[in-house]
Amino acid sequence: MQSRWWSIGGSLMVGLFVAYLDRTTLSVGLPSVARDLGFAGDRFAVTASWALTIFLVGYAVANVLGGILTRKYDPKTVVIWSFAIWSLATVIVGFTDSLAVLLGCRFILGIAEGVYWPQQSRFAKAWFAPDERTKANAIVQYYGQFIALAVGFMILTPIYNAFGWRIMFFLMGGIGLVGIVPLYIAKLRPESEAPYRAIAPTQATIPRLTLTALGGYPFLLLLLSYITQGMLFWGVTLWIPLAVRSVGFTGTCQAIASSLPYLAAVLLALPMSRISDRTGRRVLIAALGLLIPGILMMLLPVVDSGYAKLALITVALGYYASSYTPNIWSILQSTIEPQAIGPASGIINGIGAGGGGTLAGFLVGVLYKSTGSYMSGFVVLGALVILGGIALLAYGRIRPARLSTPAQIETVRSDAQTG
Repeated sequence: MQSRWWSIGGSLMVGLFVAYLDRTTLSVGLPSVARDLGFAGDRFAVTASWALTIFLVGYAVANVLGGILTRKYDPKTVVIWSFAIWSLATVIVGFTDSLAVLLGCRFILGIAEGVYWPQQSRFAKAWFAPDERTKANAIVQYYGQFIALAVGFMILTPIYNAFGWRIMFFLMGGIGLVGIVPLYIAKLRPESEAPYRAIAPTQATIPRLTLTALGGYPFLLLLLSYITQGMLFWGVTLWIPLAVRSVGFTGTCQAIASSLPYLAAVLLALPMSRISDRTGRRVLIAALGLLIPGILMMLLPVVDSGYAKLALITVALGYYASSYTPNIWSILQSTIEPQAIGPASGIINGIGAGGGGTLAGFLVGVLYKSTGSYMSGFVVLGALVILGGIALLAYGRIRPARLSTPAQIETVRSDAQTG
């Protein structure tokens, strides 16, 4: 078998790269989409907030239900069908002149990507050893996500400027259908071949999903921290092209400025992952990944220049993403029962990213309408994410012990499997 780092980790990384480009196409093309679909002008702030966040509404619902309802299905099958569905929805957006169709397709995008997301934790848990998981999560989930954001605005903005928003949607949906779906069919392996897979229960013995299986009440503190990080991430990411333009960056500079926070995240990810795996201080590192960025975001009103504001946002997002994001999944995977990995990932990402992101998208949009500044919303996000850091520190004081046992995990592995 090919190295699992390339066949599993590499394929999923490329897939998530494309998935995040699909998510951000609307943020890039929003001014023209608003004009062509009739919600520019006075309707822009509220309608644009709906257009940007309806993806996250579907994403929230599907993460929770998708993680639970797909437990008996092989994750390979689930990710292939999910990718095909949302790629088709992305292509349809390029054809439409209807706001309702746009909203419907973005909702479908959220549903399909919400079902897809928990499967990545199932792959990471089944194919990589516990002492490899921060690195594995960084590859499977992190690098695809943040490389897409680091270069995505610089890729999508020139395409949008040269060919318009419709071609941009056609192109991104087409890449998923003719590129990623065949890649997954060829390279991903069924869970039954994985060296660290949980012993599959029969249909009659699939355990109930309980709070105990999720790690008990401390799981709620993890969830709270993830809600606040979801608000920080999506509140900034959905609006950053317009936010950097509002402080003086236009044209190519706007694309570069929009990408800088995520480029910083990519550059910092590998050293932070190594520190986490070597020290095992994942909870502390993840908590600082919320506390420090929160303080930096609250300093935005103190500085006047657009460059200074961009620097604060860049350092805050880069440090948060490299310190919190890879570690939280390793923490989750080491404190809950193996059969609850998919559902738990769906619950925490659905409520945290989907729910928190939806609230943040509207929060920034509404505060922009009332104050004329995107920065006012960013400051509020900073205050909220500090609360998330405090919750994670509290979790570190009372977190449950590792629940995985030799009886629950098959550790049979061959040289070919380990790569």
